Amino acid sequence: MRIVLALGGNALTGPKESVQPAHQIAAVEAATPQVAALVAEGHQVLLSHGNGPQVGNILAKNDIASPVLSPVPLDWCVANTQGSIGFILLNALDASLSRAGLSTRATVVVSRTVVAADDPAFAHFTKPVGRFVEPEIAQRLSLSGQHFVDSGEQGWRRVVASPQPLEIVEAPAIAALLDADFLVVAGGGGGIPVIRTDDHELKGVEAVIDKDLNSVLLAAQIDAEVLVLATNVDNAWLDWGKDTARALGTASVTEMRQHLAGGQFPPGSMGPKVEAICRFVETTGGKGIITNLDSITEAIAGRAGTVVMPDSTQG
Repeated sequence: MRIVLALGGNALTGPKESVQPAHQIAAVEAATPQVAALVAEGHQVLLSHGNGPQVGNILAKNDIASPVLSPVPLDWCVANTQGSIGFILLNALDASLSRAGLSTRATVVVSRTVVAADDPAFAHFTKPVGRFVEPEIAQRLSLSGQHFVDSGEQGWRRVVASPQPLEIVEAPAIAALLDADFLVVAGGGGGIPVIRTDDHELKGVEAVIDKDLNSVLLAAQIDAEVLVLATNVDNAWLDWGKDTARALGTASVTEMRQHLAGGQFPPGSMGPKVEAICRFVETTGGKGIITNLDSITEAIAGRAGTVVMPDSTQG
């Protein structure tokens, strides 16, 4: 099968989201054997990933250096992290594939995601990025056009636009590489956000695209049959934190929508992942999976994780 596996940015960092190079490399090396296992089973795999902690690191350097250096814009931040994370993923994936006795090679595609220039998100900044700062720092950085919100005791935090993804520009190239038996890394950080100008050219914009929604779009464009959102829990859970808590196994997309509407999946944690999985299943008729890295191969076989199927397959 053709599988899109989306890793969270936190899965690619060290303890307490450390972005020290050695910690990131260690985290990636721990994750890639599971990816190689999918290839060993004969699947075509596209690996996408988050980049929140890594972009936050760049933005912190922006803040510190702002009195003397021009800041790195957000679209460049995403591009930079696609390259740096892709680089360490390539090294770790090649090693894992080789140890598994596989001839498949990995490659990275720096990929752009088209958003609408008139997306309402550009008028309502809601996506928090970067570190928490003191009010004085937030006020100074606001003079350069940044927007901050008061997050209480933690401090002030920058918020940016998070528009809906419309098109993955490099999807045809990604599909061709998968057909040629490459393991492809693409769509990192939700893709580099771009808009189409009146001259039909592409231009980067200051925004951050939700990586899970971008993975849904990418999976649909390359005709993937399975989308796996790898997280830090083995399943989506009902009544999380209560005595009645129970793990969800296989469920229909309608059942998941009902649980979502009933408030079972908080918007700050599992909610966006469930929404993304439901969109994928509704759009493509494929299989959506939420699970942890260690359970991916078992979940694809239907023996672990939360597996979301089209309604027509549920009986």
